[in-house]
Amino acid sequence: MNTADQYLKAIYLAERMADGPAATGELAELLGVSPASVNEMVGKLEERGLVEHEKYKGATLTDEGSDRAREALRNYCIIERFLANVLEVEEFRDEARALESVIDDTVAERLDTIIDRRSECPDCFDAEADACVYLDVEAGSAD
Repeated sequence: MNTADQYLKAIYLAERMADGPAATGELAELLGVSPASVNEMVGKLEERGLVEHEKYKGATLTDEGSDRAREALRNYCIIERFLANVLEVEEFRDEARALESVIDDTVAERLDTIIDRRSECPDCFDAEADACVYLDVEAGSAD
């Protein structure tokens, strides 16, 4: 997953939390970057036809952007579940965030064969909890 995909994923999640366009400040907070960095990347994503941005309202994914964001979120969920359920890594969220930018689709697909991912993924991802609703973060295993 590349940086653009991380932004698309963040926009997707922010849109779900706000039930509307993703505000620049919210994206900056989710991604741990400056609002200026968000504005710059949103502009690039808009040029690629992945995002529509309305000043003072926020960013909204296009259909293509939404598809890419869902794929990025699916890959993140695979990494997260692999770390939590298979490797039993306590700090699986931090590790998943670090790994999501370097693990490509092929590796994610191979990891997916090891985990017990539910068919509703990535719709089962709770943006506010920053985890799959089926991930038992206490015990490190899924239901």
